Amino acid sequence: MTTPAVPDSRVPEAVHRRRWVILGVLMLSLLIVVLDNSILNVAIKTISTPAPTGLGATQSELEWAINAYTLVFAGLLFTSGLLGDRLGRKKVLLGGLALFGVGSALAAFSGSPEQLIAFRAVMGLGAAFVMPATLAVLMNVFERDEQPKAIGLWAGGVGIAIAIGPITGGALLDHFWWGSVFLVNVPIVITAIGLMLVLVPDSRDPRPGRIDPVGVVLSVVGLVLLVYGIIKGGQLADFTDATVVATMAAGLAVLVGFVWYEKRSDHPSIDVTYFKNRVFSAAMGAIALVFFGLMGVTFFAVFYTQTVRGYTPLQTGLLMLPLAVSQLVFSPRARLAVDRFGNKATTTAGMLTLAATLVAFATLEADTPIWILEVIFFLMGAGMAHVMTPTSVVIMQTLPREKAGSASALSNTFRQVGGAMGIAVLGSVLSSVYRSGIEDKLAAAPAGLRHTAGESIEATLAVAAKLGPEGRALVEPAHDAFLHAMHVTALCGAGVALVGAVVVGLFLPGRNPTPQDQKGEGTELVGSER
Repeated sequence: MTTPAVPDSRVPEAVHRRRWVILGVLMLSLLIVVLDNSILNVAIKTISTPAPTGLGATQSELEWAINAYTLVFAGLLFTSGLLGDRLGRKKVLLGGLALFGVGSALAAFSGSPEQLIAFRAVMGLGAAFVMPATLAVLMNVFERDEQPKAIGLWAGGVGIAIAIGPITGGALLDHFWWGSVFLVNVPIVITAIGLMLVLVPDSRDPRPGRIDPVGVVLSVVGLVLLVYGIIKGGQLADFTDATVVATMAAGLAVLVGFVWYEKRSDHPSIDVTYFKNRVFSAAMGAIALVFFGLMGVTFFAVFYTQTVRGYTPLQTGLLMLPLAVSQLVFSPRARLAVDRFGNKATTTAGMLTLAATLVAFATLEADTPIWILEVIFFLMGAGMAHVMTPTSVVIMQTLPREKAGSASALSNTFRQVGGAMGIAVLGSVLSSVYRSGIEDKLAAAPAGLRHTAGESIEATLAVAAKLGPEGRALVEPAHDAFLHAMHVTALCGAGVALVGAVVVGLFLPGRNPTPQDQKGEGTELVGSER
């Protein structure tokens, strides 16, 4: 274990002594950011239910309720990292927590899907200042030889949040209205702020970068346009529609313009020269692809368990427990696999495991024994843990300590963009395939409701309920169409995971870099940064 007596230690002795307590406070702050999305996963069906039980949100509105958070989060992560480097990570972390708490309270009392989407964006703004600051503070209170262990525990905090989020959300929905899944964030925020004021030290970069407002606007606008086009295409089940094509093309054009601008800016939001390092690029890609698959799966898994299988929100939360427990168990231990087998073998095995679990999802039917789903979730968590921990360590140790905020922001940007794209792309595949499967069964529905009824299984069942006895004939076809759509969507996710396995298998190192290797890489990257 590192001790304060190390001559070149850069961590003050008083901070070093309480570093593990500080890590606990940082994990609590991280927990609320992740907890919100994991709680929302079991609440989306309730929110899609007509008032007064829910808000009557359509599938596309549900996707936007999730993506409004993730896109704002992703678009501002790098800027928030720079602000933390400049103003002090503790100050930025406290401000982000406070804003997240306010956004949560407002979201809890939303009166329409549109209000919920707007307040979720506010929550994403607050979260953007929380997550990179937690990892940046971590990197500044632990010495280099303890950083992999600390990052593993930090990543395990994600597992804790994934574990308690669905269960907490299910319990709240069993006893309170849907808004309680957001209101529960407020007391956690207050507790985290109090502990942080007392325990967490402040730190900053002595040579922070300049803020890049043009880059922020370009990245957010480009991502929103692209995701809007993808979601709209799924909603219409027609990706050749002129509006869909134009919106997606505009989004891609703006993102290309963003990269062009960043390459020529003397203070870019994202220093694209970092990506000349193939190891760094492969690690970033792996993170994005893992969350692409995870967020897409959890989006349709809730409808499978609650709508097709008939489980309550609380039971659904409990069914997701193996996914979280597996991450919690394996995230801190994944570094041991890296020490023995190397980054390449460990991460490739993790991606292949994730791909296999997605293929297994394509075999689930309405009467599949539920223990099979539990095994799938457990293996999925194990696969994720053996990707996230090694890639996080590679990314954080590629840049010097002073740029910890930037490295954390980049990592989390790719995580959130990957998740947003997973929900948009896989959600659109689900919607498009479902509509194709159910359209010819909707003859009994009024002509004006047929388009709406074909958007999702919840919409079909809502129309069926309005039709009374005539609508009962729609229930079984709706279930069958959803299962087929889920199978196709899962196989698409598996294909993405296989691409990730190829990327990390080709470009990640086969062993942990030695201190000499790291020194060489750090010099190269810092040089390119200047």
